[in-house]
Amino acid sequence: MKLLVTGGAGFIGSNFIRHWLANHPDDEIVNYDKLTYAGTRESLKDIEASENYKFVWGDICDLFLVQKTLRENSIDTIVHFAAQTHVDRSILASQKSKQAKDVVDLFTESLSEDFVLNNVWGTHVLLEAALKHGVKRFHHVSTDEVFGSLPLGSEEKWSEDACYNPRSPYSASKAAADHLVRAYHSTYGLPITVTNCANNIGPYLFPEKFLSLAITNLLEGKKTSVYAPGNQIREWLWVGDHIRAIELVLQQGKVGETYFVSPDNPELPNLEVIKKVLEIMNLGEDMIELVKDRPGHDQRYAMDSGKIRQMLGWKPEVGIDDALVKLVSWYRENEWWWKPLKEKNKKFYTEQYGNR
Repeated sequence: MKLLVTGGAGFIGSNFIRHWLANHPDDEIVNYDKLTYAGTRESLKDIEASENYKFVWGDICDLFLVQKTLRENSIDTIVHFAAQTHVDRSILASQKSKQAKDVVDLFTESLSEDFVLNNVWGTHVLLEAALKHGVKRFHHVSTDEVFGSLPLGSEEKWSEDACYNPRSPYSASKAAADHLVRAYHSTYGLPITVTNCANNIGPYLFPEKFLSLAITNLLEGKKTSVYAPGNQIREWLWVGDHIRAIELVLQQGKVGETYFVSPDNPELPNLEVIKKVLEIMNLGEDMIELVKDRPGHDQRYAMDSGKIRQMLGWKPEVGIDDALVKLVSWYRENEWWWKPLKEKNKKFYTEQYGNR
């Protein structure tokens, strides 16, 4: 296979590339990445010299460059990770747009964090290029957040035929991308597959996400912030388990199908997850700071991943307790990676979290 991996310098994309090259040494990968704030070539510096790996600096919104890259590298498979993903950033970007005095200010303020441009238009460009180039598979990586929020205390879980109900600018843009991908299959016969995944954690998780920010702040001697009241529930999926699921879908998945990827962990409120992190780090609960909740905060996510388990034989291997131990250990041992990123993005941390 000759794969184009979009967003391969990001968190899940870099883990996917490393796994794929280690397990499919005869395949070739082109990492196509814009290197936004969340993408860094440092995440793959150990494989930069590999003969079957190539990096292309590019924007997925650039149709000419996307087509040129597909053509020159004889790409037959696209794995699409590239997206603006952080809910807090999507809210902040929209607030900036609201405060803009005129159209020019709006464009200047919001362009770098334009979730619609990257997630919707960028996906559209990739689909057009894939269709023209005749790729054998277009795999789209999505999220559980497109389905909205489930009630706390309920046992309800989403299945692949659940109705979409996005509640943030980020999740709305991902929902639109999902619909576009499926529409290109239905209308033009583009051979697509889709995975919707739970919250991923693991190596190279950018230090702005809930757990990576908490751990790095604690390592710096700072308190960790939790949106009050801390009862929100997420599913935490070890990134390696997610990568194996995508691998199975690419190899055995049915064209046109969507597969949910979620862990076996018991449901835990965010506050309880942070307490587990503190225990691992031998720190007290006085290091927790409850802060004002964000607008439209989803309460609970829960997916039924029975389909991929039954049809493809996938199951998660890393539970929440082991995952948190591995995550803390990785950040302790890799300050060289995350400290420069936090310094580079200090402006965002200050705007969004103040001194936290």
